[in-house]
Amino acid sequence: MEEFKREEDRNNTSGYQSEAQLEDLLVKDLVRKGYEKVIIPDSNELERNFRNMLYKFNQDKLNEKPFSDKEFEKVLLHIEGKSIYQSAKNLRDQMVLTRDDGTEVYISFLSDDHSKNLYQVTNQVTIIGKYTNRYDVTLLINGLPICQIELKRRGMDMKAAFNQIMRYRRHSLTGLYRYVQLFVISNGVDTKYFSNNDGDINFGNTFFWTDDENNRISVLQDFSDSFFNRYFLTKVLSRYFIINDTDKLLMVMRPYQIFATEALVKKATETTASAYVWHTTGAGKTLTSFKASQLIAQDSQVKKVFFLVDRKDLDAQTTQEFNKFEAGSVDATDSTGILVKQIKDKQRKLIITTIQKLAHAVNSARYEKVMELYKDEKVIFIIDECHRSQFGDMHKAIKKHFTKAQYFGFTGTPRFTENKSQDGRTTADIFGKCIHTYLIKEAIHDNNVLGFHVEYIQTFTGQYDESDDSLVEGIDTNEVYENPERIALVANHIINHHNMKTRNRQYTALFTVSSIPMLIKYYDMFKSIDHDLRITGIFSFGQNEDAEGRDEHSRDALDRIILDYNKEFGTNFSTETFGAYNTDVSKRVKTKQIDILLTVNMFTTGFDSKPLSTLYVDKRLKYHDLLQAFSRTNRVELATKPYGNIVCYRNLKVRTDEAIKLFSQTDNVDDVLLREYTYYLEKFQDAVADLFEVVKTPQDVDKLMSEDDQKKFIIAFRELSKLLLILQSFVEFEFDPEILHISEQMYQDFRSKYLDLHDQISRTSGDKVTILDDIDFSIELMHTDRINVAYIMNLIRNINFENEEKKKKDVEYIKKELDRTDNPQLRKKVDLIKAFLDEVIPGITPEDNVDDEYLGFENRKRDEEITGFASEKNVEPSILTREISEFEFTGIFDRERIREALGTGISFLKKRTLLEEIGNFIVELVSKYE
Repeated sequence: MEEFKREEDRNNTSGYQSEAQLEDLLVKDLVRKGYEKVIIPDSNELERNFRNMLYKFNQDKLNEKPFSDKEFEKVLLHIEGKSIYQSAKNLRDQMVLTRDDGTEVYISFLSDDHSKNLYQVTNQVTIIGKYTNRYDVTLLINGLPICQIELKRRGMDMKAAFNQIMRYRRHSLTGLYRYVQLFVISNGVDTKYFSNNDGDINFGNTFFWTDDENNRISVLQDFSDSFFNRYFLTKVLSRYFIINDTDKLLMVMRPYQIFATEALVKKATETTASAYVWHTTGAGKTLTSFKASQLIAQDSQVKKVFFLVDRKDLDAQTTQEFNKFEAGSVDATDSTGILVKQIKDKQRKLIITTIQKLAHAVNSARYEKVMELYKDEKVIFIIDECHRSQFGDMHKAIKKHFTKAQYFGFTGTPRFTENKSQDGRTTADIFGKCIHTYLIKEAIHDNNVLGFHVEYIQTFTGQYDESDDSLVEGIDTNEVYENPERIALVANHIINHHNMKTRNRQYTALFTVSSIPMLIKYYDMFKSIDHDLRITGIFSFGQNEDAEGRDEHSRDALDRIILDYNKEFGTNFSTETFGAYNTDVSKRVKTKQIDILLTVNMFTTGFDSKPLSTLYVDKRLKYHDLLQAFSRTNRVELATKPYGNIVCYRNLKVRTDEAIKLFSQTDNVDDVLLREYTYYLEKFQDAVADLFEVVKTPQDVDKLMSEDDQKKFIIAFRELSKLLLILQSFVEFEFDPEILHISEQMYQDFRSKYLDLHDQISRTSGDKVTILDDIDFSIELMHTDRINVAYIMNLIRNINFENEEKKKKDVEYIKKELDRTDNPQLRKKVDLIKAFLDEVIPGITPEDNVDDEYLGFENRKRDEEITGFASEKNVEPSILTREISEFEFTGIFDRERIREALGTGISFLKKRTLLEEIGNFIVELVSKYE
């Protein structure tokens, strides 16, 4: 690294480092690390180099006889023209090559052993696709481009490098470049990595690299020393990539996931001790724990790996998550017999099951013979959410049976002395040492989860401190909290502020209450108030509960709630089909069809939904229960969701601070909780002053001639809008110009100018080099539409394709939502989507990919419109296709080029009219199919 730095200083005589200098330094550094520098100017040389490297890599298998032209054609036929997903599978698989003499040989493309691979680095490869692109730095393994590095000069926004790669993906990352697994973006000071994919890639899925203690490694030379080490890069490719067969996408693990997995595998294979991993809720524990399970199962000394979850956690979502990593890996039935069959199968080393089923198998005399097989063997247990499921008799029974077992727990909220279990034990008492941590404050810093905005709403005045447990327990709390007047007060407060809390219902909410009777009272109260929110409830009813003194059994009340639900969504559930109702509710919360879900305990742990932004609380929560419930809201989404929104109708301030401090291992809650209203108000007032330093009025924006001045306005207004988004979520917010120092009308006028600038840049992008291309406009901050294209596509993906009657009802519901939209982009697609629902959806099966079907449908309709217009106007379709492609990429309509293409057989006036019609057609078509 010091050599890298000294050379940087030598090259940087002007004090300013260019992209070319940064690129040169990186290539030299990689050569020092053992990469061979090669010159690959174009795709032909890339192919020739691949042929040579693949031969060298498989030289022994090929008996030192190079590929003939015919043989290499077979190789190219096998690997080219595939999706990125399929290319990733090919990379890690072997190919059976039939040689010219009729013999067969297995060809490999990548080895898990880094010493066997051939590593190269090249730069400035020129690839001609839809457009000509020149790539910065490419890392090749065995001749295949595996990692693409895009560099920008110091001081430039990282988003510019990211956007550049997105353009490459659209227009020229084809052929052998489909084998790129990793992208790295850097401006020298900040460096991030992310995986390639066929679909959209969000900037939120780019990750900083760290060391094993979560210290960020962002400077390019430091990143290179750690990540581009040939041994480590090979390990990332072979061990820490997940090829998701369900969604057909690639996933690369984040640094804390990799280091936790390595620590756990080492502990399992080199010791006999147990341990646990503490990764905050929302940080992706399922992926980490599953990958660790897979790797441990590959060790020959380990006989079985049991991945244990609590029965109440093995819902449709959890099953789907596991099956993403390994199709059919989860047995979601209640049959212990199936589990025992899996245990008998010696070829099956990894078993995913519930702790309840395993405990039953251990305790049952019927299965004693099978269970004895592994009693004294090295067996590994991976326990998900171990803070809950492991503090009980079932764990004792399992531990007593498997005498040589090791237990590894995963939790986001461990049990400490402060929140120990009912029997007085902590997580460390059960599992021993914590071998890796990734705390909530670190996850927030890395933008992997959101912080919390917590408000405490006083609902009554009393003669005691609501936060004092000893005093609260001394009064009749039910009489106070379930008083109809208070219930009405809270319900009306929620209805009056829900739009503000969820950005006009762009997001959804949970409302957790202290008991089933209270939930029923709230549900009935909401029904009695005039509103258009979609509110439902869910809870686990008691089969044999004592209903004495009550007007209604809880099951009867739930049946009432489900009956309303059936009327709203055209379903046919009841408490007899509670599991199916639970699954359907989960799906509709995730797709924003339910505005508020009332619950007691369900959905407050383990439920993962990005569109869920708000939690209303009317119950007493503490420590792990509090943080688990709060964390339902903090999944990262768009810029319009800057934090999880918590509205407490109990005074939980002391308990919230205690929980945050405990699970952040800090005395400061500011890293996790948003500050008070006045703090953000002062920052907003400062931001208004900063904006007025650039422009005094909205009209002044039109007078900004230089791009530097336009950039200053864009950044100033964007920051103002981000702060306004935070302010608007506080109940005390009012758009008072005296307080905010700007009127709502002036803000909206500035917003219009901001959007005009964005549209102008979008239209001229590609026409010239502009510094404004490198700015993240955060344009989603400007939109508040709920029923947009993404929302409708999400509904389409969740159509029930297994039941014809439900499918028809889902389709009708989507059509009604389409008719209600006021989103400009969606309005252009309404007829198109309705045609898709009528023409394609009836023939789709559960095995089909809805996104692929819709894309194919759109492409067909697009081609039909082009062909129809060409025929009507007597224009060559190829002219239209070419000009549409140019306009999509550059935003420029080249009238002169089209005029020449139309030829001389048309009069001047007719040609002028036709040019106008072609221009309008192209703009409308591109906008419609965007």
